[in-house]
Amino acid sequence: MRLLLVAAALVACAAAHEHHGEAPTCAGGGGRVVAEFRPGEVTLDGHPADWEAVEASEFSLLPALDPDDDKAYTGGKVAVKAVHDGVNVFFMLQVDGDYAYTKGESKKCPSVALMFQVGEKATYYNMGGCKDLPGSCTRKSCRDHEVDIMHFSVGNAIPGRLYGGNHIDNAAGNGGDRFGHLVDVYAWNPHCRYLDGIGPKENNSNAQNDWHGAWWHSSLTFHSGFVDDDSPYGKKDDKGTYYFEFSRPLRTMDQFQQDAQFTIGEPSNMAVAFWYPTDGKPWSNSQHYSASCDWVTLDIQPSLEAARYRPAPNRSWDAATAFALLLSVVAVCVSIFVGYSASKNKSGVQFTQLAQI
Repeated sequence: MRLLLVAAALVACAAAHEHHGEAPTCAGGGGRVVAEFRPGEVTLDGHPADWEAVEASEFSLLPALDPDDDKAYTGGKVAVKAVHDGVNVFFMLQVDGDYAYTKGESKKCPSVALMFQVGEKATYYNMGGCKDLPGSCTRKSCRDHEVDIMHFSVGNAIPGRLYGGNHIDNAAGNGGDRFGHLVDVYAWNPHCRYLDGIGPKENNSNAQNDWHGAWWHSSLTFHSGFVDDDSPYGKKDDKGTYYFEFSRPLRTMDQFQQDAQFTIGEPSNMAVAFWYPTDGKPWSNSQHYSASCDWVTLDIQPSLEAARYRPAPNRSWDAATAFALLLSVVAVCVSIFVGYSASKNKSGVQFTQLAQI
């Protein structure tokens, strides 16, 4: 029972796009985030220094329920960067904002989410778009409407420390994170969303949290690293920039359509959401900003070496091949002739005793 209550609390905070009614009119939706092949360049610690050479895609942060330019996030745009190393994909989100942190109260701290299309029918609006009402969603009735969500509420997360998938929650077979609330969630619509490994009327207890991440704020001073006793870690309302850094394997061992599966060279659909406690007031699940009012294309590119590689045409009878074959035939013929001659000469040799010489 306790696990279910904890899961319900976590998922209640994991709404990447809680929409209702018809999709709002939106201009300038969409966009593109390029993930270049840059192995060994990124350390997952929340710090931006190792991302300086990576080009960012910038998006206006508009209210998800009313994407009006006049109501955009006052701190400015969000910069989204991505790279991959052939095994994992990495993301860096940068958002300007005054420092706000209240320990243990996630809704009084900034929060971010990434959402990815899984099912072919999954829509950006209404978090997958399945028509089923609360309590009636199932894997069969909402098939192909699945979306994959990573949500990070930093109210219990120490800046610069790593959170997400851990041995305790993964051993329990779910996508939770009891330490930092960096959770792995899937959904069919805003009313039907669950931690990976937990679902309606059944418990798919084979899942795990495949995400890891960290956060930082540019106003924080860094020595040997913060610990829990240093909370709130910085001075309230200090000007600066928030950094949220994440990683996940390109492919996971998901068996239930709960994780997006990324392939190098093939585009994927993603979305970015941001919550901020304006004037110190806690945010609500639907009170968030979106980086676009439609899917953003995630382009995971092959390495430059692979892109430039062009194998030579298959010429089965070019000059080099013909000459090599000719040499082989000559060598075989010479070997047969020498062997035959040696055998013939040996049979004609007379044996002479040593004493007669």
